[in-house]
Amino acid sequence: MTKLYILFEHAAGYGVFRVEEFEEIGMLLPQLESAAHDLSRFNSIVKLIGFSPFKSAITALENINAVSEGILPEELQNFLDITIPKGGKKDKITLGVSDPKLSAAVTEALGISCSHVGAVPEIIRGIRHHFHNLVKGFTLKSSGVAQLGLGHSYSRAKIKFNVHRVDNMIIQSIALLDQLDKDVNTFSMRIREWYSYHFPELVKIVPENYTFARLAKFIRNRKELSDESLEGLEEITMDSGKAQAILDASKSSMGMDISDIDLLNIEMFATRVLSLADYRKQLAEYLRSKMSDVAPNLATLIGDQVGARLIAHAGSLTNLAKYPASTVQILGAEKALFRALKTKGNTPKYGLIFHSTFIGRAGAKNKGRISRYLANKCSIASRIDCFAEAPSQIFGEKLRQQVEDRLKFYETGDIPKKNVEVMKEAIEEYEQQVSQAKSKKKKKKRKASEALDDTNGADGMVETNGDQSLEPPKKKKKKKSLSLNDSSVSLNDTVEANGGAEVDSESPKKKKKKKNKDAIA
Repeated sequence: MTKLYILFEHAAGYGVFRVEEFEEIGMLLPQLESAAHDLSRFNSIVKLIGFSPFKSAITALENINAVSEGILPEELQNFLDITIPKGGKKDKITLGVSDPKLSAAVTEALGISCSHVGAVPEIIRGIRHHFHNLVKGFTLKSSGVAQLGLGHSYSRAKIKFNVHRVDNMIIQSIALLDQLDKDVNTFSMRIREWYSYHFPELVKIVPENYTFARLAKFIRNRKELSDESLEGLEEITMDSGKAQAILDASKSSMGMDISDIDLLNIEMFATRVLSLADYRKQLAEYLRSKMSDVAPNLATLIGDQVGARLIAHAGSLTNLAKYPASTVQILGAEKALFRALKTKGNTPKYGLIFHSTFIGRAGAKNKGRISRYLANKCSIASRIDCFAEAPSQIFGEKLRQQVEDRLKFYETGDIPKKNVEVMKEAIEEYEQQVSQAKSKKKKKKRKASEALDDTNGADGMVETNGDQSLEPPKKKKKKKSLSLNDSSVSLNDTVEANGGAEVDSESPKKKKKKKNKDAIA
């Protein structure tokens, strides 16, 4: 005869229930479903035989986290061992559990056969509905408070963010980078227009905005330029011909004279623009480092800035990973898409991925093909980056090589490798990288433990509890006897440290034998 017990995990603790007439209930499953809503009928079927409350909210969170991951907590193991009786030859004990992973853990630890199918889910549903009535001293309000508190803490614990893999920083940095590009461009044009009143020939000689701002800050008044300032001009322009041309143009310039106050304002503004341009370079480096941590495969495949724009437009890396390749292809061209749908025209072939170098290198006929192929690889790379445990650039490099091979195929007709073969190679390299990283961690741990052992061994003597005798510290590999010539610690030093107390070299067992012999004598 089979006896069924049900384990129910509640926010307040663990409960074990005994099911009456299990075999008849299994045959009448529809009647059980209707009885689950009626307390009087359900109470005749299910009886509470044990309840183990949690001591604190921290204990509840630790137990529920372990149960959700299929691990049997020690508290639950002891409770089940005490509560559930051991089955004999005639009576077979079955424990109903909601989670199949937990059932495997219970069977392995306690040897109790578990089940999570058949009538078990319906019985657990009824217990969940009537739990506050089945346990004495428990109300619906207290049950709701316990569930709400544990639910909040459980959700916060489940959302485990790695601080090095937060895509919000990428979204903010790429937005700031685009804004800085616009602002630096606008401010540079303002400097060119402002300083050209004084030195109009400089714009034709040096068209670059950053170099022009540095020269405006260095030259200030063109009339003060001389042959001594030629070296400074060469350092800025990195060209001796341009430096000489600037020096010659300053002597015969058609610009107007400007007061010192106006030149000072131009210099201050040029300094601000240069600082913004330098910060823009630092921000680009920061974005590159964040992309290598958060989405290394996507960055390797399509570039740091294009990959960051895709993540920012999707809202997060998780949202981008959920998008199909057809959505990734036209991401950023929503206006053109809806306009084409409204006017029944041609839909756009690409959105943000147009800024990738692959589409620029493709021919006019193949731009749509390569954009579709590139979007497919981008969706694969984003999914690997989102759900992989250890970040790596292996898949991104393989996917990038696939796009390169596809470009060659469109140009020359060379057949590229199959996707299955490329992915097998990437998986093998990834597994090797992960194993090497694990071995390195183990080596570091061993070195740290060996260093701790060495420091503990150098601490000197260890005093025993029985008497004032002192023994050398125990080592795992080699045992070194202490001598008077030992440089670390000697027995005479320990005697002096203990206030002149004598050191007895005999062990406590030998002392007991001597006492017994004296007593016999």
